[in-house]
Amino acid sequence: MRINLMVEGQEGVSWDGWLALARATEAAGLEGLFRSDHYRSIGRGDPAGALDAWATLAGLAASTERIRLGTLVSPVTFRRASVLAKTVVTVDHISGGRVELGLGAGWFEAEHESYGFRFGSTRDRLDELDRQLAEITRHWGEAPDIWPKPVQQPRVPIIIGGTAKPRTVRAAVRFADEYNTVFATVEEARERKRILDDAAREAERDPLRFSLMIGCVVGRDQGEVDDRVARTQELMGQTPPLAGTIDEVAERLREYEAVGVERAMLQHLDHDDVEMVALLGELASQLL
Repeated sequence: MRINLMVEGQEGVSWDGWLALARATEAAGLEGLFRSDHYRSIGRGDPAGALDAWATLAGLAASTERIRLGTLVSPVTFRRASVLAKTVVTVDHISGGRVELGLGAGWFEAEHESYGFRFGSTRDRLDELDRQLAEITRHWGEAPDIWPKPVQQPRVPIIIGGTAKPRTVRAAVRFADEYNTVFATVEEARERKRILDDAAREAERDPLRFSLMIGCVVGRDQGEVDDRVARTQELMGQTPPLAGTIDEVAERLREYEAVGVERAMLQHLDHDDVEMVALLGELASQLL
């Protein structure tokens, strides 16, 4: 299983903070750094907020050499499809082919109100997800009048996020390379993977890569674990589902791997705790 760092950028991560996290991710040997794409804080509240996801990723692409970079996930309500397609291609060129696009329907109504984005119904947003996926892949592929194309061929990898409900599964099977599910138990992950595999088989395509985004805290001993859990509870009011020593969390992740999870995006809620990123690197080395 490959391990990536996942950061909730809307919780007040500064540019200096992003640089520190990206450099720590690269030094730790993790596969990549993914970030949310929200504009308003969800956990810490105002005045925490977000630097724009894709502007941030462009800067990190120029400041790193190896790690993959992407969103989990960009809402289709924020940007026109042609603008998003061009932005992602730009970051793909800056990074030398290390970017991935996570795309979703959007769900946080308060940030739409604050920034003047139309929210619409769930059905409206899912229809827009289908439309944007078709348009973005056209830009990156057969469109003869749209250049440059992505560095990565045949295109930038696309990730769809969800809980294996019919609309996101259908969109993923048609357009995506990977399905990322969130905060699943092992049994939920098993069932969601089965649904995805059945849908891919019915569509006569190869199975999608299956990944998991889940909150995680690790420590060298139980004292470190307890301190980090307490800090996360103080900051965000929640306890990460994966919390333990490196060996303990590795064992939990092996259970997910056994039901088909191929890579994990480990949500790091205390983004000022750069030291924990090195421990995630040790965790990743156990899972290779």
